[in-house]
Amino acid sequence: MSHSLQKQKELAPQRLERLRVILHENHVVRVDELCMQLGVSPATVRRDLEELERLGEVRRIHGGAVLEGQRAEEPLFDDKASIARREKFRIAEFAVSLVEPRDTIYLDGGSTVLELTRLLRERSNITVVTNSLRAAWELAGGGPKLILIGGELRRLSQTMVGALTRHMLNELNIDKAFMGTLGLTLADGLTTTDPAEAYTKELVMQRAHEVIVLAHSGKVGNISFVKAGSLDDVDVLISDKGMDDSFVREVQRKDVTVYRV
Repeated sequence: MSHSLQKQKELAPQRLERLRVILHENHVVRVDELCMQLGVSPATVRRDLEELERLGEVRRIHGGAVLEGQRAEEPLFDDKASIARREKFRIAEFAVSLVEPRDTIYLDGGSTVLELTRLLRERSNITVVTNSLRAAWELAGGGPKLILIGGELRRLSQTMVGALTRHMLNELNIDKAFMGTLGLTLADGLTTTDPAEAYTKELVMQRAHEVIVLAHSGKVGNISFVKAGSLDDVDVLISDKGMDDSFVREVQRKDVTVYRV
């Protein structure tokens, strides 16, 4: 055995302990970040993650791993809106360019979608359908024709959700649905914390001709409680330039158009 291989083998237990510490601090880790922190190659990091997965301590995801048993939790709406504000505004600025005259669009309850809503206040030549009380408040004074979906109020996200939303959504044909998400991975797609909200999100995506997801790069690798749609349901993903190249390539293989702004 060469000196370098022997040294790597000797350091493996210490490296695994350091990796465990990083995982418990961050919950979600990426291979490239671990390479820098641990000073080892991507192949070594992947082998270590495979070992921790075998031990049941992590779940591997594309480009990294998530601490087993950890899920993305949903912050209060105003706290959520303060995260990555610059990226969210740039994403919204690009998204508004996709809205055409006479479009009927759906606005989801996410904080990035709310940034888009504010840019639509003067667009009187479109129809907006939304389940978001925040979005409805932004547009209540004028601008687009506004249709508010009824249902059960979910106070945390300030949205109308659940089975009652089906009665109206099933009657509508939507040109473009602008959707947010708490988590975004290749395997699990879009995830959120509430089954009733997930139900409404999936129903909207079924009724829309084009589904456009607005998600800053910090959402990638996060997994929340319940699936709210797969990437196969998505036509366009708008994110920021921090989104990993390898993740983008995998998403594009699913025929999703990706814009990084």
